[in-house]
Amino acid sequence: MESGSQQEHLLDRWDRGAAGWSRQADAIQEFGMRVSVWMVEQLDLQPGQRVLELAAGPGDTGFLAAELVRPGGSLIASDGSDAMLGVARGRARDLGVTNVEFKHIELEWIDLPTASVDAVLCRWGLMLTADPASALQECRRVLRPGGKIALAVWDVPEHNPWATIPTRALLELGRAEQPDPTAPGMFALADPERLREMLEDAGFVEVLVEPVALEREEASVASYLEETLDLSRAFADVKQRLSAEQWAEVVARVEALSEPFGAREGSLRFPASSLAASASA
Repeated sequence: MESGSQQEHLLDRWDRGAAGWSRQADAIQEFGMRVSVWMVEQLDLQPGQRVLELAAGPGDTGFLAAELVRPGGSLIASDGSDAMLGVARGRARDLGVTNVEFKHIELEWIDLPTASVDAVLCRWGLMLTADPASALQECRRVLRPGGKIALAVWDVPEHNPWATIPTRALLELGRAEQPDPTAPGMFALADPERLREMLEDAGFVEVLVEPVALEREEASVASYLEETLDLSRAFADVKQRLSAEQWAEVVARVEALSEPFGAREGSLRFPASSLAASASA
């Protein structure tokens, strides 16, 4: 699939998956809070500054930053999916965040003037774009001299079984094809040295890359699957093609693969790991 059609395919999935992300917004916020806090702390934000969040999704990381740039500062919450921007608008309204504007922006071409923002945030979005190097160059372009970027991508699959078990179940049952390792995806930037080099090649200095440990808890296998179906459009699309009997086989396989992570009363506790990075323009 060529990069243009590949990106259109990804955006279509995000548009169709936005409703699920809206339903799971509180769980997403709780799960990712340690990463969001790490990122915002790296920016050393001050009142009056202008912050750009790329691939904002529900917007939680940017909303933390918006509070710190008051009074006089503002947040641009952006996403390539208009449906996801709608989710962020609703979250801002519910949380009372008023110093924010919403803008449709693609990572590879940021529709803002050069040197127009003080900080850039991008949590779990860079690895999903077709050209992450161009995206980082654009981030460097829109940052003012001395401005800072903080981003997060996912660590290697082995450190994130919560994310790999559903796909592994489909693969083992022959219900999905092996994903293209060269395509944009959750683990496309899981090599910390590659991420560091990409930031340096884009012109950033004072680059820091380190893992941030997380934990995902689920009340049951059923709730784990329900949340996965909401957050992974690809997984949900497969389910729609399966018969009830075939889906029952998937559920049973997910249950078996999740057994090592069982906790009290049928609940699950999965380890997770994100790579977090910061740098200066």
